[in-house]
Amino acid sequence: MVSKADRRTRVTVLVALAANLVIAVAKAVGGVFAGSPALLSEAAHSVADSFNEVFLLTALRRSRRPADRRHPFGYGMERFFWSLLAAVGIFVMGGCFSFFQGFEALRNGTEEKLSGYVAGLIVLGVALLAEGISLARALHQVRHQGEGLAGLRDPALRTVVAEDSTAVLGVSLALVGMVLHLVTGQVVWEASASLAIGGLLVYVAYRLGREARDQLIGEAADPELSGRIRALLEAQPEIDSVEALFTMKLGFESTLVAARIDLVPGLDSERVEDAAVRIKRSLADMFSVADQIFLDVTDRPAGEARESPAATGERGGA
Repeated sequence: MVSKADRRTRVTVLVALAANLVIAVAKAVGGVFAGSPALLSEAAHSVADSFNEVFLLTALRRSRRPADRRHPFGYGMERFFWSLLAAVGIFVMGGCFSFFQGFEALRNGTEEKLSGYVAGLIVLGVALLAEGISLARALHQVRHQGEGLAGLRDPALRTVVAEDSTAVLGVSLALVGMVLHLVTGQVVWEASASLAIGGLLVYVAYRLGREARDQLIGEAADPELSGRIRALLEAQPEIDSVEALFTMKLGFESTLVAARIDLVPGLDSERVEDAAVRIKRSLADMFSVADQIFLDVTDRPAGEARESPAATGERGGA
């Protein structure tokens, strides 16, 4: 079943894809006609974004597949995988090509064609408008899904927002570079704009790729959510102490929760089973994202259990 959030995200991605396809063609034609490295860099940027939107549509479709024997926790992590591919696409097709165009312009220069540059500026103006509309649509959905960073939990939506924000800034840089080149006759301005676009794309690709990597290798739930889960567990009358709490994001709206708990003395096996069922139900009702819940009753000393980095929520890596 497709959720409302998924349907809205799909519309947002389709809007971005349509805008990028039209803009990519216009930028490419205008870049060749004007001989503009900045405009050609922006064309590569739009082509990369178009491929990335296809990746994100694939992620939305595949991540909704139900759990099966081979993937008992479902396919929610498909979103993280395709978001990683989108980041690679931004880096290779957008960032690297922009650097190439900038260095080529500095080395070989480029011929000025007034009519071509006027056409290029018009193309960039239209592109700025289209990218702005796409960004406004994405930001509207972010606000609809939650305040602040909560609205960016969906990796597909987060990627669209990053792409559109970068596109608006990239088009602005290309506009400034072309105007300065036209006014001064110095190609260094436009080449610098192309290099700046490349640097911007590489940075965005790095940030998106790092976030996707963290989620693919098993990222814990947000500390605020983990704290609320622990508080609910500790409030249960049958639980004497929570020795360890492990969480891991399995998808956009799916989180695994595993708790090692010590029960109060004197509970027989039947009461333990009833308590476990009730506690799991309470967790599932209170936290909709906690759809995989495991409770482990143990007599393990609290200090030993809490030494685990996973239990404390510590994170490694860059």
